[in-house]
Order: sequence, then structure tokens, then C-alpha cells
Amino acid sequence: MGKIFDSFLGKSTPVVEGDYMELNLEDYEGMDEPPALLVKIATISDIKDSPKIKDEIYNGNIVIVDISRLKMDKVMYERVLKDLKEVTKDVNGDIIGLGDQRYVVLTPQGVRISRDKIGGAG
Repeated sequence: MGKIFDSFLGKSTPVVEGDYMELNLEDYEGMDEPPALLVKIATISDIKDSPKIKDEIYNGNIVIVDISRLKMDKVMYERVLKDLKEVTKDVNGDIIGLGDQRYVVLTPQGVRISRDKIGGAG
């Protein structure tokens, strides 16, 4: 242990072959576990697209939804956003609009979206 601290402090100690252990990275390949959650991208242009997005939230994934096609129909826009807000409320998730309301980010239970911006002006 002292050798480690000496190397941090700039004291040089001769390296002995037994000080390091060779790792075979092939031993760790293929041990990938499925991710706890995925970030999915979706485009929604009608209320009919909503169930697929809702399923992803119920499955515990984060979904970034392009809602720009809905902007042309205010009634459909309001219906879809209400539907998406309800699903995030149902799973105790979160929802936020981004990019002049072109995108909506929906999160599942246990994931919150910070409203504090990092860097940049304003």
C-alpha cells in the first residue's frame, strides 16, 4: 500500500513484476447485462401514436418525442399532451418540453428532470 502512496507523492520506487496483475479482457466480454433503462426516440403525429410511447414509459424507459407535427392541429396537440402527462403522472414519472416545445421528454418512475440549466446564457 505504501508503494501506491509513494507513486502519488512522486517518490519513485522500482517496479517489481509481482506488483501488477495482468487482466484478460476477454474474460469480461459477453457479460453485458441488459440496461436498466433505455432512452428511446419517437415522433408523434396523431393520438394513435400515443399508446406505443405510453408502453415505453410503462416499461421503464425514457422517451424523447418529436411533437412538431402536432403543432399544426391545436386540438390534437392538446389531446396528445394531456395523454402523455397522464401517463407520467400514472407512473410517478416526469415530463418536460424542450426546444420551443418541439420535443417532449418523458421519464418513468424514479427519474426526474431537473429544470435547472447547465451553462449557457440565461
